[in-house]
Amino acid sequence: MGHALFEHDDFLVAARELAAERGPAGVTVGSVTERLKAPKGSFYYRFASRDLLLGELWLAAVLSFQQGFIAAIGAGDGLAAALHMPAWVRLHIDDARLLLLYSRHDFVQGEWPARLKKGVADQARRFEACLERFAFDAFGGGGADELRLAQFVLADAPGAAVRPHLQRREAPPPLVDDLIRITYRAVVSMGKRE
Repeated sequence: MGHALFEHDDFLVAARELAAERGPAGVTVGSVTERLKAPKGSFYYRFASRDLLLGELWLAAVLSFQQGFIAAIGAGDGLAAALHMPAWVRLHIDDARLLLLYSRHDFVQGEWPARLKKGVADQARRFEACLERFAFDAFGGGGADELRLAQFVLADAPGAAVRPHLQRREAPPPLVDDLIRITYRAVVSMGKRE
């Protein structure tokens, strides 16, 4: 038997390019197969639906981001975790556009197989565990206020700092790291005073 003309990852690469250019709504079975010059049957041989392709694409981007974030939290370095976002964005600008310019619900729709549902639930649990650990380390507790501070300093502020650059599809400049660093130090010191 001959080698398949199209691989599973070819469809993900095409979908990532289309989503980065046009948003998730621009990723259709037709646009992906047209980009690859592949027959539609080739798509359906690998993915039961467009929703599954988009779900897999979103989950792969999240897991790519989470590796460095989780490692920094595991090392007890909250500032490195906050600065991981602009560093990762510079290396993965198209994946970053998917994660930070759109909602998870733009990708995660329809009835997913158990494997993909489990992957999404696992990544959410890992992120929440990181927030809890950081909240205890930085703010001395895991209550609603401490978790809100952790979410803000590790995710919300870095996301807000890189988002305008992602909208222009450009790498965030070094100034973004300075803004995140200043915000991180201010919030952590405020949280310790309370």
